[in-house]
Amino acid sequence: MELDGRTALVTGASRGIGQAIATRLAAKGATVVAHFGTGADGAAATVGEIERSGGTALAVRAELGTDGDVDTLFAGVEDALAGRPLDILVNNAAAAPAGPIGTTTRTQFDHLFAVNVRAPYFIIERALPLLRDGGRIVTISSVATRMANPAQTSFAMTKGAVETMSMTLANQLGARGITVNAVAPGATRTPANASVFEAPGLADHIAGSTALGRLGEAGDVADVVAFLASDAARWITGQVIDATGGLFLGPRT
Repeated sequence: MELDGRTALVTGASRGIGQAIATRLAAKGATVVAHFGTGADGAAATVGEIERSGGTALAVRAELGTDGDVDTLFAGVEDALAGRPLDILVNNAAAAPAGPIGTTTRTQFDHLFAVNVRAPYFIIERALPLLRDGGRIVTISSVATRMANPAQTSFAMTKGAVETMSMTLANQLGARGITVNAVAPGATRTPANASVFEAPGLADHIAGSTALGRLGEAGDVADVVAFLASDAARWITGQVIDATGGLFLGPRT
């Protein structure tokens, strides 16, 4: 398999897109360190699914956005790697949108930036000595950076920040052969958010605004990340890959 012998750290791997990414990388042969914050049962389910499929995974807990979060994370990561280098880092963990301007509190705003911006930045910094030359860094962004959604202003700001971070780090780390990219999902249905799409007419409205005519699934995004983690994506860096199925590209005729 194309990722045999490689190691991967996936943050927020206890559910949804992160869980799908972790299982997909493992299916391609990577040993996966599955980070979780509070979802211990979900992380155990991720590891269990990987192991039942013949893969190798270990769960590591750290609550991102808190003091000492990166130290806690990498104490577990280094123990799990047992001296092996890291090949793939996927920054997936994120705090959810907190609401439109005028409703987001300062505490919510600071938490968004602590989890969605500060944590990925310092996770990358801490990972670099462990990351093998030719490694892969992928950070999950959002379609919110290219479309105006007043309910997600502060959230979109955090994702715009990690897109800029990815571009600048790609330029810096290219000398080591490390590629750095972002993946921007759109409306993606997962078990954790399925109830959101049960609002009358919402799923049909979104599907009708998408070039490919349906909601996204976690596996759709996981496949894009797995591609970027592979040798086939060795010449792609500093990019934001849209993984929305063509959401809001323009009027449908």
